[in-house]
Amino acid sequence: MKTFKTHIEDTFTKELPADPILENSRRQVTEACFSYVTPKKTSQPQLLHVSTELLETLGISETESQSDEFLNVFTGNEVLPNTKPFAMCYGGHQFGNWAGQLGDGRAINLTEIKYKNQRWTLQLKGAGPTPYSRTADGLAVLRSSIREYLCSEAMYHLGVPTTRALSLAVTGDQVLRDVMYNGNSEYEEGAVVCRVAPSFLRFGSFEILASREDTKTLKQLTDYTIKHFYPELGAPSKAVYLEFFKTVSNRTLDMIIDWQRVGFVHGVMNTDNLSILGLTIDYGPYGWLEGFDFGWTPNTTDRQHKRYRYGNQPNIGLWNLYQLANALFPLIEDVEALQAILDDYRTQFETKSLQMMRSKIGLFTEDETDLKLIQRLEDVLQMMETDMTIFFRNLSKFEKDNKTSGLDLIQDAFYNPQTMPKDAEALWQQWFQDYGTRLQQETLSDAERAEKMNAVNPKYVLRNYMAQLAIDDAEKGDYALIDELFQLLKQPYAEQESAEKWFAKRPEWARNKVGCSMLSCSS
Repeated sequence: MKTFKTHIEDTFTKELPADPILENSRRQVTEACFSYVTPKKTSQPQLLHVSTELLETLGISETESQSDEFLNVFTGNEVLPNTKPFAMCYGGHQFGNWAGQLGDGRAINLTEIKYKNQRWTLQLKGAGPTPYSRTADGLAVLRSSIREYLCSEAMYHLGVPTTRALSLAVTGDQVLRDVMYNGNSEYEEGAVVCRVAPSFLRFGSFEILASREDTKTLKQLTDYTIKHFYPELGAPSKAVYLEFFKTVSNRTLDMIIDWQRVGFVHGVMNTDNLSILGLTIDYGPYGWLEGFDFGWTPNTTDRQHKRYRYGNQPNIGLWNLYQLANALFPLIEDVEALQAILDDYRTQFETKSLQMMRSKIGLFTEDETDLKLIQRLEDVLQMMETDMTIFFRNLSKFEKDNKTSGLDLIQDAFYNPQTMPKDAEALWQQWFQDYGTRLQQETLSDAERAEKMNAVNPKYVLRNYMAQLAIDDAEKGDYALIDELFQLLKQPYAEQESAEKWFAKRPEWARNKVGCSMLSCSS
């Protein structure tokens, strides 16, 4: 990877304070943003998949990706010359409670590169313990690695801000895991994913410093973040810090609006899992809505309180921003100005959410009755189990002059259409009547409207059962389905007639199967 090595340009380790202790022991790390740590060597690494698109983005040739050096570097067996891998220090609120120091417990940043004026950090997940691993081993297993690898790239092609995934590899080592946290631990195949993002800084990176009243390091980190990732804001000052917070708030909201649009539920929106760049980060117990349900969460740990349920994600985004505002307060010292930005988040959510839902149902002009029409739709969607992806995709076939056809067009979205109550059927019929009337105000033809709707309503998403099928095959040594899904999800809005089998409701066998419905944080 001769050419690639010329792109190396580390800034994080050169411009921010390091943990002075080099021993890889579990400990509290203070007055530092990171600790140097070397990835754990693996016994029999094997690459299962590489994103050729991301190779090109990073300036790595396909030939180089097939080399032993690539395999060794991106499985933790070899450190690139003139680089010093590191794990980041951060804290976080987990399920609403301050958890103190967390940090990169199973992630190790290899290096940073700059290519075509873009900065990227390359990070291995599952590459061994760090000072932040607490009682854990710092490793990852194949099932969770497949889920992260596929979903990172799927989200990117859906147009959702996200970290990326370069490579997926097995290590040849066995890893002990308790999948459902019920005391039944088993050995599983170890794996490593190389994650890629401009930066993996989180809200918690700032929180940990503020919690320790380490304003000096907090300022260093904030100045560094603005310099490299928000340079348009200008030289650091109180006004710029405030603008920085406002920009992070806007990016966070835009990301969550996109989650709502495609039916993605993160599952564990702790402050250590929110990116300071407004990227979807840390694909753990995530899920995609099957039945449209504001109350659904994919996380077994969240089953009782459903803090991170689909309908609550925008509120949790705001709650997390409150914690970030508290962390940045020592640099800004203006409660009213920070509160104004948080208040604006609420207003902007109402505006952007309505705009997003209008686009999903093909309304490209505005009418004061639109909010009511959308709320009625959301209510009737939840009267019986209705597949979100199929419903919105098929809604694009509705013809405004044929109002009685609506219910027939969406039949495939119902999980049990034969059980539809009479009152639900009447509400659907009335909604389609009013929807057809509203569409008369639109100037687009039915075909033009359908094209625009299909550009925001994906036909294919990474349903949990699809990922589980790929996992089941991979655990038997068959990796073909990983590539099939990877290729499918690169064009989520295209018809892809040869892939029609994936445009289907979750099969009944997957309703309560582990990995297909709810997942644990170890998934």
